This record gives sequence, structure tokens and C-alpha cells, in this order.
Amino acid sequence: MEQTIRTLCEIYGPSGREERVMAAIEEMIKPFVDELRYDVMGSLFAKVGSGGKKVMFAAHADEIGLVVSYIDDKGFARVAPVGGINPINLYARRVEFANGTIGVVGVEQRDVAAGKVGWANVFVDVGVTSKEETEKLINVGDFACFKQDSFVQGDFIVAKALDDRIACAAQVEALKKLNKKVKNETYFVFTVQEEVGVRGAKTSSWSVEPDFGFAVDITGWGDTPLCNPANMKLGGGACIKAMDQGLVVAPKIKKLMIDTCEANKIPYQIEVLRGGATDAAAMQYAKAGVPCGVISIATRYVHQPSEMSHLGDFASAVKLIEKLANADYSKL
Repeated sequence: MEQTIRTLCEIYGPSGREERVMAAIEEMIKPFVDELRYDVMGSLFAKVGSGGKKVMFAAHADEIGLVVSYIDDKGFARVAPVGGINPINLYARRVEFANGTIGVVGVEQRDVAAGKVGWANVFVDVGVTSKEETEKLINVGDFACFKQDSFVQGDFIVAKALDDRIACAAQVEALKKLNKKVKNETYFVFTVQEEVGVRGAKTSSWSVEPDFGFAVDITGWGDTPLCNPANMKLGGGACIKAMDQGLVVAPKIKKLMIDTCEANKIPYQIEVLRGGATDAAAMQYAKAGVPCGVISIATRYVHQPSEMSHLGDFASAVKLIEKLANADYSKL
């Protein structure tokens, strides 16, 4: 299972440029689904089963990144964020463009010394000395994402784009385990552009019109020194969300998820996320409304070049997805 995570995390795929990630996922899941299709936004839909209720799982395939906004006469590219990035985490990091060009993120040195780092101070250096040379490699409007190898150490995996490729991998592994045997008409959707406003989930949930929806995503952590207090810890099991800034989970959905974990001996922990949201924030508004829950995987150093998750939590999330696909929703 860890190889699925590593493969997906290392693919280039900032928001709006998810095609390579989708192609890899499609190849992985093709033998395990009844139907595959894309919508006009680029989200990938995998359908299995029929009968029962219509259940939708959604994990976003995009990652945070940068977009070139200006190139100066010396060839340095000014950039803007694609998704939530703190510029203080960028200095001397490598980024990759779609054509394979690698750049190093620089920050104006006098401002670094003064403790000032903002987007006005950040640039990308592709190792040239003129605007003309840079424009042979990259241009205004080109997107980049972090260039970082992944690795596993003990029970922990470290990679760029664990947000949200680890959840995409969880859906892939759940589809393999289900092997087309589900009690409900189930859709596994790999959405686009979550990091810039849950845009893919808005259209895909209206397309599916589910009876029940579950976002699968990462969440924050509360187990490193002097971090903000939070209940989520790595190795504590799959996180069952109670609330974030985009969703208040209905008690019946939260109870179903807890009961499913306890009946199947799946380790779990309850999550309250004070900042941020998931695809469920959009899914809940489809048609006349969709009761939604969220399966989360606690992750350290979110939206940074090296994010960290626990493989045991990943396994718990996979099992919970599998069991929720076969749950009895008739009494909810």
C-alpha cells in the first residue's frame, strides 16, 4: 500500500493541472470498477455496485503550488500561490514545472535579514541570467509544485502532496479490496481544484447526486512539541470529523462512522479542525442537501514540502472506507 502513496505523491499535479495524477489513478483502478468517466472539470469518477443507497467518496487529486506572474530582466520569476502556502516555508526549496524545469525558490536577502518574508519578496531562480533565457524554459502563467522525493521510515511516510494523495491512495486501495462487491451504488471520485476552493467537488457532487457523502482527506496534528492543542495524533487511527470550518457533521453520520469502527475493530479518533475544510463543504450543498462525513488522516507539516503521516492510520482509513461502502443506510 505504501508504494501506491509514494507513486501518487511524486507526480506533478498542482490545482488545475491534475491530468497526470488522474491518468495514474485510472490505470491503478481500472480492473476494480464497473464504470470510469471524467467530467468537464477533470474530476475522475469510478462507479461500483448498484442497489442500496447512492454513496459518494471524494478525495482531491490536486496539490498546492506556485504560478509565475512576472519575469524580470535578469530572468527571475515572481510567483503567486496556488492554494494555501506560507512563503516562509519556501526559501531554497526546489520546485518543478510541467515541462520538467526545476527552479529554486529565493527570497530577497535584505528582507530575510530583517525578518520580512512575504510574496513580494519571493522569486524562482531557474539558473539563467536573462529574461530571454528564462522564457525558453518557463513563462508567465506556468504552474509549479514542490520537487521532493518520498520515503518510508518505520511506520511513517514522508512526502510532498500527502495532502491529498494519501487519501487518493486510500480510495484506490479500498477499491482493490472491494473488488466490485458492494451493497450500495458507490462512487469513488477523485476531484480537482480543492486547494483553490473545493471546485471539483461542487460539480462532481451535483453530477452524482448522492444520498450520503464522505470526503477523504488529511487533517492537522496535535502531537509535536508546543503545537496548538488538538486531539489528532499520528498513529491514533483514522480520524472521524465532528466539525471543521466548512462542515458540521450530523450526529447520525458521526454515530454511523463510530459504530462502524467499533464493530470492525478499526482504530479511530475524533477530530475537530479549527481552520480549513474539505470537499464535504461542497458536497453537502448538492441538490436539496447531502448528509456528509469526513474520514481524515492526521498529517504533520501540512502544506509544506515534507508532510508526514502514519501508515497505520492510512490502513485504518482504507478499512473504514471499505466498510462504509457496504454499510446499511436504510435507517438513517
